[in-house]
Amino acid sequence: MEKFPVINLEKINGVEKEHTMAMIHDACQNWGFFELVNHGIPHELLDTVEKLTKEHYKKCMEQRFKDLVATKGLQNVCSEIKDMDWESTFFLRHLPQSNLALVPDLDDDYRNVMKEFALRLEKLAEELLDLLCENLGLEKGYLKKVFYGENGPNFGTKVSNYPPCPKPDLIKGLRAHTDAGGIILLFQDDKVSGLQLLKDGQWVDVPPMRHSIVVNLGDQLEVITNGKYKSVMHRVIAQQDGARMSLASFYNPGNDAVIYPAPELVKNANDEEKQVYPKFVFDDYMKLYIGLKFQEKEPRFEIMKNIENKVSMDAIPIA
Repeated sequence: MEKFPVINLEKINGVEKEHTMAMIHDACQNWGFFELVNHGIPHELLDTVEKLTKEHYKKCMEQRFKDLVATKGLQNVCSEIKDMDWESTFFLRHLPQSNLALVPDLDDDYRNVMKEFALRLEKLAEELLDLLCENLGLEKGYLKKVFYGENGPNFGTKVSNYPPCPKPDLIKGLRAHTDAGGIILLFQDDKVSGLQLLKDGQWVDVPPMRHSIVVNLGDQLEVITNGKYKSVMHRVIAQQDGARMSLASFYNPGNDAVIYPAPELVKNANDEEKQVYPKFVFDDYMKLYIGLKFQEKEPRFEIMKNIENKVSMDAIPIA
């Protein structure tokens, strides 16, 4: 098995830029995931985010999760649970409008740190999108422009904790899925593992590394790149020992953004690779995704393509 791609982003500005860009391109084509070190986000900020996130879980979330487990009788299950995940989560929205001031139980220090963390991640996400443009031969800013819509991109952070699980063979921390959106930046626990991706029919561990940012591509980038880059199935395995922290930040298209394969990539494709992905409004895809998240992505693309074809047919005037 090939080694999971770990990329030193600092080298993008030096003599090793060409090699580093090639590593990013290969990771996007063949893994859908890569791990960044020296990404420009201060280690001190990451340490503070981790500390305050774990303190917040202990103070505000842990007992709620234990009550949920007791209510559902999950500690005594004897067969596989397929409709729940062993995770405690809340969501912070950053763009187009922040909800940080509205989320209950967050103290001021945590709000301020998460605001700075989000600004750093937003900058990194946009830098990465431009690197993808460069690798794909698209003009700088193309992906950001497509994501923008009328009111700018959607950007938010899912804050998750995966407590110790007494029956990890019967319930997943998070069931297998691809991400619906654009580019995802994950700051994860460096001591407790659990994240896996599906590659060549095998589940591969995403190695926990201190101060790294794990990047993965969502369904929208697969569509825009006409399949050159892929979103891949991934999951979280629950652990009997140790609680795992995960902060996944999703830089997604705006709700009204129109998503379709980049014409430049379709034009340069061979006959077999001509436009095979649909054109749709991002919010319409999300409405479909909500009900089909834990299924393969291809049927979702097919449904959107059928909707696109129906709209095209309905638009043809009848003589």
